[in-house]
Amino acid sequence: MLALRPNCECCDKDLPPQSREAMICTFECTFCAACANDRLAGTCPNCGGELVRRPVRPPAALARHPASQERVIGTHAACAT
Repeated sequence: MLALRPNCECCDKDLPPQSREAMICTFECTFCAACANDRLAGTCPNCGGELVRRPVRPPAALARHPASQERVIGTHAACAT
């Protein structure tokens, strides 16, 4: 089951479970659409995999299986401001 991480690993933007802006790789590294497209060119800086839109968990399922609260911040060169 997807963890639904709460933030962009690059810019720390909040990405709530219902966000259609969240992008993930197969390891669930999570980025906002702006960072995924503009800074990372659609490629995960951790594994080199493709970043795709994270699915939205339906509210009833979210109540039973809540999203992760653990924030992850990467140290990727592409994310440096």
